[in-house]
Amino acid sequence: MSLVNIEKQGHILLIGLNRPDKMNAMNRAMYHEIAAAYYQLQNDPELRVAVMYAEGDHFTSGLQLDDWAGVFANGKGIEPGEGELDPFHITGEGLTKPVVFAAQGICFTCGVEMMLNTDIRVAAKGTRFAQLEVKRGIFACGGATIRLQREIGWGNAQRYLLTGDEWTAEQAYQWGLIQELVEPGEQFNKAMEIAEKIAKAAPLGVQGSLKSSKIAVSEGQEVAKERLFPELRPVMASEDVKEGIQSFLERREAVFKGK
Repeated sequence: MSLVNIEKQGHILLIGLNRPDKMNAMNRAMYHEIAAAYYQLQNDPELRVAVMYAEGDHFTSGLQLDDWAGVFANGKGIEPGEGELDPFHITGEGLTKPVVFAAQGICFTCGVEMMLNTDIRVAAKGTRFAQLEVKRGIFACGGATIRLQREIGWGNAQRYLLTGDEWTAEQAYQWGLIQELVEPGEQFNKAMEIAEKIAKAAPLGVQGSLKSSKIAVSEGQEVAKERLFPELRPVMASEDVKEGIQSFLERREAVFKGK
């Protein structure tokens, strides 16, 4: 049985962790299946957005450490293979297409770090988050030390990175770490609702918005300003812009092709 369910629904790619008997603990095989799904999202021109979710009661209990110890000791870190894209974006290129994240139960360590490399997050009430690495003799190496303080502030980030304590979905919602807080069992439906809206929007516009935002975060606002209109120019020459204008004039829903 596959450790990750990968299903294409129109313009949406579903990426579902599928090891519920082990609380979706991530071993190396699961990592590579997720990395292959990210590569598919990036390189399939029909795909516009992904939803990451998990089967069972929990998103993930974290990394299966006995399977990863040798990797952490190699000094190189986690390396995706050919035809894969790192879902933590510690190595290699990053996605130019958005990912909507849906969590429930417990979402520990690598679950939080994958969430931090997504764009819109949904969690069920009662979901618990944690970076437990300091309780296991290591420190977070999937991006939490790089991104968490940007998301929830320095003090909040260090409060949990340095203690390994848990925080709740309600806290995460208050901080803005998640954007939708829903009843248990509704997290996937809400994530799909958001993804469907993204899938109907103009793909070049969505990807341009995401790229510009990422440039501002990673390279600074001044660089983002300089690249804003050069990045917009090819989008303005697209068929989708013509469709957007025409659909507005005709008072109908636009049908975008990503061209």
